Amino acid sequence: LAQRIVLAQGQLDDEAATRLCAQLLTLDAEGTEPVRLELQGLDAELGAAITVMGVLDTLRVQVVAGVAGRLAGPAVGVLAACGRRRGYPSAVLELSEPRLSLHGPVSVMAAREQQARLLLDALWERVAEATGHEADEIRADAARHRFLTVPEAIAYGLLTEQAEPRGKESR
Repeated sequence: LAQRIVLAQGQLDDEAATRLCAQLLTLDAEGTEPVRLELQGLDAELGAAITVMGVLDTLRVQVVAGVAGRLAGPAVGVLAACGRRRGYPSAVLELSEPRLSLHGPVSVMAAREQQARLLLDALWERVAEATGHEADEIRADAARHRFLTVPEAIAYGLLTEQAEPRGKESR
């Protein structure tokens, strides 16, 4: 945190989202320099991603995201919520639908399904806003599990640039 770098790796669930949001809000309160959000091999639960996206929207500082490894599902929304989005050579972005498991009484499952659809619509709208594509196109690409390399993700609008080797980065 002293270097204003936050790492999100693995599975972003509610607990991990809470920690990540606390780190981001702390850095926002402590200074005005940009924050580096490193997304490495990240997948996310839908609700957790929406939570982080909401916090990213409230920050006053610039957040520069860096993607390494596979970034999948709702984690793409976390990336889309960052203004500057860099991809390391190892990055592969997967547009895919989140996995949900619903159980309980039928009335509860129906309500949860409706809530999940609303959150998913918000996710695809946000990705569409960042990329310039229509939300329905994003949704269709996610249904097909579309994979994008760094150059493809830049052309698609998910990334704004390729990360440069250390020492050549623009700050």
